[in-house]
Amino acid sequence: MAQEAASGRTQDLRLAKELVKEEKASPATEKPKPPKETNAEFIASISSVLVIGLFIITFVLQAFEIPSSSMENTLLIGDHVFVDRIRLAPMTKAMRWLVPYREPHRGDIVVFVSPSQPGLFVVKRVIGQPGDHIHLQHGKVWLNGVEQNEPQVIHSRADYNPYRDEFPNVPPTEDENVTPEWMLTMRAHMEGQDIVVPPNSYFGMGDNRDVSLDSRYWGFIPKENILGRPMFIYWSFMTPASQWQKTDIGSRVSFLFHIVTHFFTETRWSRMLKVVR
Repeated sequence: MAQEAASGRTQDLRLAKELVKEEKASPATEKPKPPKETNAEFIASISSVLVIGLFIITFVLQAFEIPSSSMENTLLIGDHVFVDRIRLAPMTKAMRWLVPYREPHRGDIVVFVSPSQPGLFVVKRVIGQPGDHIHLQHGKVWLNGVEQNEPQVIHSRADYNPYRDEFPNVPPTEDENVTPEWMLTMRAHMEGQDIVVPPNSYFGMGDNRDVSLDSRYWGFIPKENILGRPMFIYWSFMTPASQWQKTDIGSRVSFLFHIVTHFFTETRWSRMLKVVR
């Protein structure tokens, strides 16, 4: 009896082993392998990402570098900002319920195409809207008869320039950097001691008032020239004031090498992701 029981257990073990082998060999229990991505599918995926990215940087966000000191200390030379191209864009009927369109407001910082140098992108703060009366008195802005409190403004030179500081009541001289077109048309926009902002135009000035070449020197900002408003600084690097004027390949390559070798020591880490106001 003991031998028969032992023989039965041996047979049971053999059967169990065979069943395990069959289960392992069974295709039903094997994990299905994920299908391999074809070359066409890979190219389609990459193309989709590129198209979406191109759409975002063309119509939604655009990167700009601050080239001059005219907006110090709000924006420094070498600040790299993302500009919102949607909110201040011309309103479209199809998207007006989804996009919070609005007109530029006083105090907004805007990026726009220079009225005096086509192709040059400029950043200034909106001081006057259409219909506003503006003049400066001893460097202080008077808007619609009220002196403005501007805590963001600095005077880096601390000197006195009659045309700059008493605009528009002191005629410009030839060495004032005033464009010829503005010299001819400025008086047509004056009422008494004020310059009056015409329709579909804005009056812009830099926060660093002593060095800013702004609406005092080339006139109003046409509404259609405005691209958007800076949202935040995504990177800031210590950059020489004249770097934006060095457009030759040698200078660009040299500064690129400088960035690579001094990235960690000359990046202004405290300005990273700073909201622009």
